[in-house]
Amino acid sequence: MLTAIIPKLPMRDRTLTYNYYVEKLGFKYIGSDDFEQYLIVEKDDLQIHFFEFKTLDPKENYGQIYIRTNNVDKLYQDVLENNVEIHPNGHLENKPWQQREFSLLDPDNNLLTFGQDKS
Repeated sequence: MLTAIIPKLPMRDRTLTYNYYVEKLGFKYIGSDDFEQYLIVEKDDLQIHFFEFKTLDPKENYGQIYIRTNNVDKLYQDVLENNVEIHPNGHLENKPWQQREFSLLDPDNNLLTFGQDKS
């Protein structure tokens, strides 16, 4: 019955969020021209939605998603080539929980972790 899960993350500035996800991470903009307080991006079969939260304090934002991939090494290289800053503690590595993963913080401090099963 269930077919997908779509995370909804807070954003302070739609343009800044758009530029980060579309220009830096390679997502495609797929909607919300009619509602400026909302943004939808997509990459492969994954969508992320964003809602406006102008008063969000990034230091107090605990938004986070874990994104599975089938080629974390290539994705990591793509991110590095696009000069995307890696989370200070999030460089690509094999984790004890049988995942190979890395993490990013978007402009609003939403944590994005990309991982691949290594078991």
